[in-house]
Amino acid sequence: MPKNHARKKALADLKDELGIKHTCAIALLDHPDADERDTLERYLAEYIDINTYREAVDYLRQEQADPRNQLLCETCGWTNGMVCPECAKGCGCEYECTGWRHEEMRGASGDFDDDYDPNACEECGAGGGGDPYGECCCYEDDEDQAA
Repeated sequence: MPKNHARKKALADLKDELGIKHTCAIALLDHPDADERDTLERYLAEYIDINTYREAVDYLRQEQADPRNQLLCETCGWTNGMVCPECAKGCGCEYECTGWRHEEMRGASGDFDDDYDPNACEECGAGGGGDPYGECCCYEDDEDQAA
């Protein structure tokens, strides 16, 4: 298909799919950043109060300028709005922290281990599985040697 026909088809698809005017479809199709273009399309499709390309771009710029959306850690991708107040690093790289923010974010991202029990001993599993009275004896030998 020639380039002009492909462009016309892409414009028609955008107008039908998103319910936007021709000029908005042209601006969206000509948007320079592909990742931003996908985000703008999502805004136009999902948010009922965003109806034009300009409104979508304004909302995107507002989101980008929000300090809560600034990157906190490049390794794990957590933003300032996700910071954990209970650990030293404050980001998702800290796997030993049992703070509520880490559980919340791991659950949302699917990075949650179903077998992990914060109440259980890491070595023998005592005290976990709904049995808070399970007694761990992993360190009894260390205590006997120290005495």
